[in-house]
Amino acid sequence: MKKWLLALLVLVLTAGLAACGSSEEKTEGGKGESKKIIVGASNVPHAEILEEAKPLLEEKGFEMEIKTFNDYVVPNQALDSGELDANYFQHIPYLESQMAENGYKFENAGGIHIEPIGVYSKDYTTLEDLPKGAHIIMSSSVADHGRILTMLEKEGLITLKDGVEKVKATIDDIAENPKDLKFDTEYEAALLPQIFNNGEGDAVLINSNYAIDAGLNPLKDSIAIEESDSPYVNVIAVREGDADKPAIKALVEVLHSKEIQDFILEKYDGAVVPVKE
Repeated sequence: MKKWLLALLVLVLTAGLAACGSSEEKTEGGKGESKKIIVGASNVPHAEILEEAKPLLEEKGFEMEIKTFNDYVVPNQALDSGELDANYFQHIPYLESQMAENGYKFENAGGIHIEPIGVYSKDYTTLEDLPKGAHIIMSSSVADHGRILTMLEKEGLITLKDGVEKVKATIDDIAENPKDLKFDTEYEAALLPQIFNNGEGDAVLINSNYAIDAGLNPLKDSIAIEESDSPYVNVIAVREGDADKPAIKALVEVLHSKEIQDFILEKYDGAVVPVKE
């Protein structure tokens, strides 16, 4: 009986020590906060920026796993399901539209950078050269339409209706279209570099992340580019209530650091613009 009790006591103590060890590995400061976060990101530039931030985040005591995605739908689904702790691929208007459409309970933990949209053409070197009835191809993402139309309005190609909220503008909100431009919104954003390389359309509007990933230089290869003061800031998105978690706050702090902001400026030569908001 004594031997049986002794064996039982050893078993209980061993299990307790194992549990403590596991807890120490998974928590920070004894508060139950995970020391590891999983962040979803587009390949370029988001995942590249996160890779650069990894060592700095480790210095703060947190490990980061990066999962890459090549579309604008799955990263939010993965965040909502709990597969991710955060994602980094989308700008504020898109985040807000996805929350409204899908009922996601997300919040913006911090703005990191802006990716200006560029206009690319195989046949024309300026927007003024576009012929009457030119075929303009842009993303199927409605969240980008207001952004694109606002840029084209600034360039003098179209005029939007009075009173229209620019961020939410659609093709139906065009009041004047002197060149009778034909807008094509059939393709997902990730396919637009391929569409451009295939020579389709007279002009293709491509988000900088997909342009860079396809080997295009937004500053040199585009015939026009969105101004860098664009309100379409790419953010770290998290589930509602998670923005104040130590690991998330540390990540945003690292991404706002001089080291990472300098890296963004040097790596992308102005095609990606860092922000601190």
